[in-house]
Amino acid sequence: MPSAIAPSDDKNAVFGGNPASRPRLLKPLTYSGTLDNFKHADVTPIIGTEYEGLQVTDLLKADDQMMRDLAVTISQRGVVFLRDQVLTPEQMKQFCLRLTEVAGCPESSGLHVHPLTEEGSELGDQVSVISSEKQKKGGGLTHQLSDVSRFASAGWHTDISFEPVPSDYAMLKIHTLPETGGDTLWASGYEIYDRLSPSMRVFLEGLTATHDATFFHDEARRLGNPIRQGIRGSPLNKGDALQAVHPVIRTNPVTGWKSVYVNKGFTKRINGVTKDESDLLLGYLFNLVTQNHDAQVRFKWRKNDLAIWDNRSMWHCATYDYAEARAGDRVCSLGEAPYLDPASKSRREALGL
Repeated sequence: MPSAIAPSDDKNAVFGGNPASRPRLLKPLTYSGTLDNFKHADVTPIIGTEYEGLQVTDLLKADDQMMRDLAVTISQRGVVFLRDQVLTPEQMKQFCLRLTEVAGCPESSGLHVHPLTEEGSELGDQVSVISSEKQKKGGGLTHQLSDVSRFASAGWHTDISFEPVPSDYAMLKIHTLPETGGDTLWASGYEIYDRLSPSMRVFLEGLTATHDATFFHDEARRLGNPIRQGIRGSPLNKGDALQAVHPVIRTNPVTGWKSVYVNKGFTKRINGVTKDESDLLLGYLFNLVTQNHDAQVRFKWRKNDLAIWDNRSMWHCATYDYAEARAGDRVCSLGEAPYLDPASKSRREALGL
């Protein structure tokens, strides 16, 4: 496992803040080929790879290099799909912890506890139940993201960006499905960065944005459950503020690539500009996500399928086009506090495209 801290010579200038929130990578990770023997295919040229015959339970027994290669693949391709997985929520937690550890997360980072998770929940604090039946009653974790919008694209988000130390990897296993519908889409923040003009890149790289989930307080009161104010997977994630300031452009330490890091679900304001300017910039960036189908991948679930994605550089959005029950379990690991390394590159630059 990598043991040094910074992908830049001046780590304090790059990371700043609390050393406990810094990744342990000396440089981006490289793929060694240990997964080549498994049948796999890229779903689109830009985002998404699907594997056949690769079981998480087998990966739990594998050496660190195979796990690290999977982390590299997820971070480079954005999201990986594994069909027909036989594993328990407890095994999901074990897997997500090991994945983030071999990928060089800070030693203080663990699995996230959602602020709305009930204490003593059946599957444990670190498993979020994604349920359409709960959502109909206003109790699902995605209820607050869909709100009353008539636009299906209103739900685009990256998980828990309102925390000072947000998610690096997330995994979702769907075990209950409607007969048709209920797909999930992912979009590449790498590709959105690549579509910015050089001048716009420079401008945005000098800005931060405020991510806010204080609406969870209203949700908690309505549900009759208090906000979880204790440590939520990182010593920096605690209390009831549910707000954080992150760079608009961030570097993924696993790939060394830059991506746009704002999202419809939680980003309320770009700082350092007027509100009108912030609204225009956020609207433009959100439109780049929702209106570029070639920067997206759409996954049609089958029972017990699993998706694992990199929250640092991807957005996702569920599709609510079904009436029957749809449910699954989600686990999120925590990475580093978002940062921008000026020496990092765009995806297309790094790949010579």
